[in-house]
Amino acid sequence: MKKIVLSIVALGAITALMAAVNAGACQGCHGQDWSKAALGKSKNVSEMTHTDIATALIGYKAGTYGGPMAGLMKGQVAKYSDADLEAFAQTIGK
Repeated sequence: MKKIVLSIVALGAITALMAAVNAGACQGCHGQDWSKAALGKSKNVSEMTHTDIATALIGYKAGTYGGPMAGLMKGQVAKYSDADLEAFAQTIGK
């Protein structure tokens, strides 16, 4: 019973963290299943690992990551904490 309760609490915490990042805004460019190259220039997010995604998102925020879309992405992630971005990255990719 304790395991079930802890699992429910953990799921609730993850859901709350994930809710911090607006996935819909991301999916507008990256596709509902994350397989679209945003504006024909980005990597295919569905093929990236959770770690790769977190590194990219946090790097965009810090201004240390990205190519031609770095400026656009920095604006998209600037309002989120690194913890929010890390938690979100765990919900997408592989």
